[in-house]
Amino acid sequence: MHKFQAKHFATLKPVTISIDGEKIAAITDLECSEAEASELPFVSPGFFDIQINGYGGIWFCSETLTVDQVVAVTQALVDKGIARFFPTLITASFEALEHGFSVLRQACRNNAVVERCVAGYHLEGPYISAEDGPRGAHPLQHVRPADWSEFSRLQAASGNRIRLVTLAAEAENAVEFIGRCRADGVVVALGHMAANSHQIRDAVQAGAQLSTHLGNGAHGNLPRHPNYLWDQLAEERLWASVIADGWHLPDAVLQCVLKCKTLQKTILTCDVSGYAGCEPGRYEDENVAVEVLNDGRLVVADQRQFLAGSGATTGDCVAGMMGSCGISLADTVQMATANPGRLLKEPISRLEAGQIATLTVFRLRPHQANGMNPTFTPVSTYVKGERLGGMPGAGT
Repeated sequence: MHKFQAKHFATLKPVTISIDGEKIAAITDLECSEAEASELPFVSPGFFDIQINGYGGIWFCSETLTVDQVVAVTQALVDKGIARFFPTLITASFEALEHGFSVLRQACRNNAVVERCVAGYHLEGPYISAEDGPRGAHPLQHVRPADWSEFSRLQAASGNRIRLVTLAAEAENAVEFIGRCRADGVVVALGHMAANSHQIRDAVQAGAQLSTHLGNGAHGNLPRHPNYLWDQLAEERLWASVIADGWHLPDAVLQCVLKCKTLQKTILTCDVSGYAGCEPGRYEDENVAVEVLNDGRLVVADQRQFLAGSGATTGDCVAGMMGSCGISLADTVQMATANPGRLLKEPISRLEAGQIATLTVFRLRPHQANGMNPTFTPVSTYVKGERLGGMPGAGT
């Protein structure tokens, strides 16, 4: 039996959490002073992020990815409060994608921590727009039409664990491809596209269910109307994921997405880059050149408009969404736990006795610069009752 004290993310009341094996044995009220309560961290269901590209200079789509690197990235993410996630492979050659999925499969088989934390895989591209802006940082030379035969080979390499695919609605063969994914139980998201209204409508009718990081992976300038942002906001059948890291979307856009999609169909993702956690500077490989700026942004090299993934992690986006939209911790945590769980049919435990003890423990403090938007600090992460990560000296 293991116990720790924290504030319940929904009630904000001090509680003692007791864990026995994989499950929460009990949650009991904790009598303490207001000053003592203010020093306690929060506890919530474990954060679940459906778009994680890598970390610390490691990309899951790399042709040289190793099992040890997958383990290292997983541990880094767990230490940041992410309990479950989808490793995401972006546009690359078939050989690189096949290698990445094969290594992930091996890592899940060989390492208990990876197996516990990896809920499935996300293929973002290569069936996306070739246009500058919508393509984002995805390498142009590897953009190609949707190809079910190729996808089937990648799915085989993954051990049938690709559960989410992002593609452009206007990609060649997109409608047929979406229909086959739907029949196979793979969720399809629209993203990195320059589609018109008819193409978006046809993609949704074929089975697309999500807009990937809505508002990003887009042109720098768009017609007032119609455009693909309005179309996706208005489409009730589409959920939307957003990146609330303070750079990808202004407050007003986050607020509009939340009002259009509602709390029930908005998902928080960090879209963390393989260069997250790296020192400021220029980084490049055979596919793309990226700059990590002093202010924390990751951008496509030699310009400042188009971002190249995020340097933030999921907890930072929880804090960012709270500050940007003025919503409660309970509502924000829902977008980083229950909502992606419902869309992807991934069980998310409630914070109740008898539930699986997959938990994120963290602190939120007022930002020193503006006193308004909170800052997130991870404390510890539990997956199926086992403390797998946390900050040194955090204790809980």
